[in-house]
Amino acid sequence: MTRTMSETLPIAVVGGGLGGLAAAATLAARGRKVILFERNPWLGGKAAVHEADGFRFDMGPTILTVPRVLKRIFAEAGEDVNDHLDLVRLDPQWRCFFEDGTVLDLQENVDRMAASLDEFSGAGTGDGYKAFIKQSERLHHISERFFFWKAVEDMKDTLSVKGSMNISTLSDILALRMGSTVAGTIRGHVPEKRAAQMLDHFVQYVGSSPYASPAVLCAIGHMQTSEGIWYPRGGTRAVPVALAELAARKGADLRMGVGVSRIVSEDGQVTAVETTTGETVPVAAVVSNMDSIRTYDELVGGSPAATFHSRRSYEPACSGVVLYLGLNKAYDHLAHHDFVFSRDPEEEFDAIYNKGEPAPDPTCYLAAPARTEPEVAPPGGEALYVLVHTPYLRPHHDWSKMLPGYRRTILDKLKRTAGMEDIEERIVHERTLTPQDIHDRYNVLNGAIYGLASHGRFMGAFKPGNRSRDLKGLYLAGGAAHPGPGMPMVMMSGWIAGDTLDQDMTGQGAEATAKAGVA
Repeated sequence: MTRTMSETLPIAVVGGGLGGLAAAATLAARGRKVILFERNPWLGGKAAVHEADGFRFDMGPTILTVPRVLKRIFAEAGEDVNDHLDLVRLDPQWRCFFEDGTVLDLQENVDRMAASLDEFSGAGTGDGYKAFIKQSERLHHISERFFFWKAVEDMKDTLSVKGSMNISTLSDILALRMGSTVAGTIRGHVPEKRAAQMLDHFVQYVGSSPYASPAVLCAIGHMQTSEGIWYPRGGTRAVPVALAELAARKGADLRMGVGVSRIVSEDGQVTAVETTTGETVPVAAVVSNMDSIRTYDELVGGSPAATFHSRRSYEPACSGVVLYLGLNKAYDHLAHHDFVFSRDPEEEFDAIYNKGEPAPDPTCYLAAPARTEPEVAPPGGEALYVLVHTPYLRPHHDWSKMLPGYRRTILDKLKRTAGMEDIEERIVHERTLTPQDIHDRYNVLNGAIYGLASHGRFMGAFKPGNRSRDLKGLYLAGGAAHPGPGMPMVMMSGWIAGDTLDQDMTGQGAEATAKAGVA
């Protein structure tokens, strides 16, 4: 028997990360009754905060791009995001430190960046960079037309959106460079090794190797140059706080410290959720912000999970080690965001993604937010965030034993390549996060920070769709669902899940929002 989703029962949102909060806010703004269940005592998932000894650290994401995603979510409720978040535009966007001692700033303005590249590595590199950004812009526009703001699981979904095949669509498909990788596309325009290594790291937003990721992900470059990098005062933690307050203002019931242990179904449709406190809550539908693989395996099970796994196998994205270092004296030569690059990117990515072992000479990402918000540290100090990507958890990885040695590798890298020779003397507070910690704390798959890897030259950009094909009434959000990881994409996934669910229930959704001028 086929059931229809009840208009009177609440919608359950499983998980209060950025995707779950975006879904809850979107659905509540459209008048839906929403109950959000979060097993942790805080909302925001990986966008948590650590405060100690006068230092404040964002524990998870630190880079905010594509702010119009937030704008659209707030517009659902008739509100202006700028009334709730103080967003500061950062330029330079990154400072890059290379093994040979050279330093290069990634600037927002394409012409200025091109001139800087010509000065840095010789005439012609700038023109190659402009050509790359032009191609990135084309890929960005194609993504907006076929990929973003709609529930997508595979190529069939992207092509069915327009409902017809014409010359323009064929041209767009050819522009996707199916079968090409991010690294190959970049080096086709910018062969200079250091500049190419810098551009490779756009794809690190999705925790994947540029040598295995499809060329369409080069679109990230234009997203960043056209819309900027932003820092919310109060840290990126301010984003989930603002989303939670928005959802609550619109009537969502936010229940912290209460997880979901099972999604109950009958006749192939969601009917209820069972909570970790032993309650069974009848629901019209579920939006799961939990990792999509773990949602099917741990909350759904049975034939829906078997059918889901039969269509395609997915690989976890990378994990990481994070050092939260409270320094008594800041390093003035750092920018807000910095990359301290490995000596050999092919060696680095081969170790992480092919061999499944920590890179012997890793790239370190640094956030030094006292540049923009001095209040994150005592006067003159720095709340330094250091992230090094590592493989997702393998059975033989024991990070309780591996961490001390890898911490030494990381600090030696900062001393040698980033001009931080006395960093150990400046550390007055330290906390760490390992892949095992990430796995245990955030309900992700094998400690993967970014959900599922974007590997595969043809299908790498596709993640599990936001509307389940296997269980009616189940919708997916988060980094392990379409359109993938990174702050804006995760929030977009929540909006898509909420919009799709609302559209399925009433036939409104995307059409209604477009008419309202939200898009």
